[in-house]
Amino acid sequence: MHRSAPRLARILACATVPVVLVAGCSSGSDKKDDKNAGGSARPGSPSASPTVAAAKFSKLPDVCSTLSGKTVDELVPKAQNKKGKALPSADTNTSASCLWSGLDKFDYRSLTVSLKLFRSDPGLGSGDKRAGEYAAQQASRAATAGKVTDPKTEKVAGIGDDATTVSTKEKKDGDDFRDQTVVVRTANVVITLQYDGAGYETAKAPDAADLLKDAKSAAKEAVGAIGKGAKSGA
Repeated sequence: MHRSAPRLARILACATVPVVLVAGCSSGSDKKDDKNAGGSARPGSPSASPTVAAAKFSKLPDVCSTLSGKTVDELVPKAQNKKGKALPSADTNTSASCLWSGLDKFDYRSLTVSLKLFRSDPGLGSGDKRAGEYAAQQASRAATAGKVTDPKTEKVAGIGDDATTVSTKEKKDGDDFRDQTVVVRTANVVITLQYDGAGYETAKAPDAADLLKDAKSAAKEAVGAIGKGAKSGA
């Protein structure tokens, strides 16, 4: 059958159009195509839940075992309890403290090691991040607690992942105390070590520099105990 020139031209034109545009050469209406295209749209995919890095430690070690008997003898001569006194805690897996105190003639010493563990939480952040925030708060508290005076805060290297020392003075019942605090973050655990000394009666107040040196050494030992005794895999 003979086809008209216009109809033949239209068929050839449609044959050369790319596939994605073939619908424009169909005999259906443009309105129908627009309707179908609109109905096939997909809703956006839901966003993925936030994730945080897993914490290194999931459980604390026995806090009173973080310092050796030798260290206790050197820092707290004539300690009332060489093994330390565990302070009350609702959950020793995540928060624990141990106290050593003693009076050698007129020289008084008090040493406290406190541990705090932070787990990773998608809503709150990684355990390391939360521990870092808490460590900063602890250092700030040490510099402003009670009636302390002359606070000196310093960042130190070589103890855990991050460490800060706070040196203060305080007068209690007429006696001069020298207080040293070392706040250390090791992964998702924070160690707050407080070492205080005073001289009663005719004894002199202890040298602050000596106390700080001993406090740093004890804090480093506690970091090592965390690495050996804390349960990993939080």
